[in-house]
Amino acid sequence: MRIRKKKWAEPELSVCDFYVAEPEKLRGNWKSFFKNDKPIMLEVGCGKGSFVGQMALKHPEINFIAVDIKLDMLGVGRRNIVSLFEGTDREIDNIALVRYNVDMLDKIIAPEDRISRIYINFCNPWPRPKHNKRRLTHPRKLRLYRELLTGGDEVHFKTDDDGLFEDTLEYLKEENYTVLTLSYDLHNSSIDADLTPMTEHERMFSEEGIKIKYLVATKG
Repeated sequence: MRIRKKKWAEPELSVCDFYVAEPEKLRGNWKSFFKNDKPIMLEVGCGKGSFVGQMALKHPEINFIAVDIKLDMLGVGRRNIVSLFEGTDREIDNIALVRYNVDMLDKIIAPEDRISRIYINFCNPWPRPKHNKRRLTHPRKLRLYRELLTGGDEVHFKTDDDGLFEDTLEYLKEENYTVLTLSYDLHNSSIDADLTPMTEHERMFSEEGIKIKYLVATKG
C-alpha cells in the first residue's frame, strides 16, 4: 500500500517508547525489551497498526512485535495504537514497532525468542508472476517463518484477494504446512471475531461486498 510522506513520522517515532530503532541488538533477547517472559507473537506487514493495537489491548498476557518496512506507515501506526489505548487503564507495554525488511527477519529474531504465532493481514497480492516472490506468503517466506516459530507453530492469514489466497494454499502445501482453519467468507462464518480483529482494509473491503478469506496453518 502506498502512503504519502509523513514529515512528523520519524520525529514522533524517535521519542516513542514502543518503537525499536535498532532491533538487531535485541535478537535472541526480546524479553529484555518487554521486561517479562510472556509469549511473543509477530505481525509482518503491520501497516497502520490497528490490528496489533487491538490485539495488544485485548491480550495483555501476550507481547507483540509489529514489523513494516515503511517508516511513514509505522508513524501512522503509532498514532492509531496510542488512540486505541487512550481512555483505558493500560500502558502500551506489550507492543514493539519495528521498521525492517521481512526477508531479513532472521537478523532481528532468533529461535530462542520463541515466536508463538505469526499474523499476515491484507498484504500486497503482487499478482504479476515475476513479482510473486515478494508476497509475504511466498514459499521462501514460509521457510523463514518456520525457523522463527519455535514457541508455537501457527500462521494466521487474511486477505481480500482470491488469487493470493488460492496460491497461498498451494504454497502452504508445498512447504508442508497443514491448514487447520479455512474460510472463504470470514464474516459469515462461525469463527470467533475476537480471534482476528477487523483491520481498516478489512472494513473497507467488506463494505464493498468483498468476501474476506482467512486461514490458520501449522508448520507441522
